[in-house]
Amino acid sequence: MSVGIWTFSFDGKDIGAVREAAAEAEELGFDTVWFGEYRGREAFTQAGLLLAATSRLTVATGIARFSHRTPVAAAAAERTLAEAYPGRFVLGLGGHLPGMKPLVAMRGYLDGMDEAELSTPDSPRRRVLAALGPKMLALAAERTDGAHSYFVPVEHTALAREVMGPSAFLAVEQAVVLGSDREIARRHVSMYLDQAVHHQANLRRFGFTEEDYGSDRPVDALVAVGEEEIDARVRAHLDAGADHVCLQVLTGDDRIPLAEWRVLSGVGGNVRERDVTG
Repeated sequence: MSVGIWTFSFDGKDIGAVREAAAEAEELGFDTVWFGEYRGREAFTQAGLLLAATSRLTVATGIARFSHRTPVAAAAAERTLAEAYPGRFVLGLGGHLPGMKPLVAMRGYLDGMDEAELSTPDSPRRRVLAALGPKMLALAAERTDGAHSYFVPVEHTALAREVMGPSAFLAVEQAVVLGSDREIARRHVSMYLDQAVHHQANLRRFGFTEEDYGSDRPVDALVAVGEEEIDARVRAHLDAGADHVCLQVLTGDDRIPLAEWRVLSGVGGNVRERDVTG
């Protein structure tokens, strides 16, 4: 079981600053840095840059969007990084397209990756799927090493472990705010509840309704505020079945939150010193 960092903050920053931030995360004791692919650098290229800037850190995409590249391109990039940095790259794969049936699309994409005829060595790889619903969680356990969940309460972690069984890897993103500014947490939750239908559907599984969206109930379930609450939430996810919890620091701005990472390096006691499943 382990604790890592999850961030969108690398987008738009000088690559030198991004590489230095990854190196500092490694020195702070975090075993993994996850980054999103949104409007920033291409996911596999950035992963390679971060891996080259560090010596022990695992770098994970959270997630590389399958709609942005063909299955053959993804398989080739995955093999290249797995060969160059054995055991240090995790491909988190997911995404959405209008009118798409996610389960059918993902199964077909995985078929394409597995069937790709490549000349690069077939090095051991680590692959997880962005998964929320039971069917996608089951697919993640069936076809990959496991799942990466995002914007989920602890109850979802328990459900994911139940669906996937004891051996699948489960990496859970947890949004956090240092200090006591709950308004930062409210803005984060509101953005997803206003725009992301799949996250709304996922929360309905756990009894959340539209009437809750204007209250602090989903905020309290999805964002940990303050060091004590962060520590307790990490342990709750691990107790519910997570193998790894990656902390996304919310700051209210777009800077790389190095100061907060330094504080968080003390969260979770000796959790980071345990062996990582994967």
